[in-house]
Amino acid sequence: MREYDLVVFDWDGTLMDSTGHIVHAIQQACRDLAFPVPEREAASHVIGLRLADAMQQFCPEQQADRMPDLIDAFRRHYQANLDQVTLFDAARETLEAIRAHGVFVAIATGSSRAGLDRALAAAGIAELFDATRTVDECHSKPHPDMLLQLTDVFGVECRRTLMIGDTSHDLLMANHAGCHGIGISHGAHASEHLQRCQPRAIVHSLPELASWLLPRLC
Repeated sequence: MREYDLVVFDWDGTLMDSTGHIVHAIQQACRDLAFPVPEREAASHVIGLRLADAMQQFCPEQQADRMPDLIDAFRRHYQANLDQVTLFDAARETLEAIRAHGVFVAIATGSSRAGLDRALAAAGIAELFDATRTVDECHSKPHPDMLLQLTDVFGVECRRTLMIGDTSHDLLMANHAGCHGIGISHGAHASEHLQRCQPRAIVHSLPELASWLLPRLC
């Protein structure tokens, strides 16, 4: 018996191999403004949050008035060489296999609407999603708003909805919404951080996700 009617993916670090690119952009933005440069773990921890909330972590309190400059610097570095960022291996195949089981497939991301739409167009997979939600329409993770909106759109119960993400923000959002969560360890947060959120499972690649999920969609 099928367990899920709606499968929701995070974008950065889950389907798109962009963690390193985002970390580099954060670090370069801090260097530009002569702010303390965060280590990789600290920079990757904020991935998935609304941009302003994420960058606030790296803006010294006594220079709060320079937050707009820090955000602008991040955007400049993020856009540089963005065309070199690619989907994780087997992303399209995994999505197509899930859709073949007749379930709804969606995205819930901390990206902006414009950013997600550009990324989907560049990746050529926009048609594989029935709906998407970004921080331009919803509260930022880990607030449950994105998942609650998506379940409402499709008339799906939260307990029959699965959230897949590479950060604790994704899994906490699932917990807050009453949905199930799966952590994937190839992105921003290490397995031990994901495990603290008590997901149904932690997988290490999209093919491994497919092996776990597809039997539960029959």
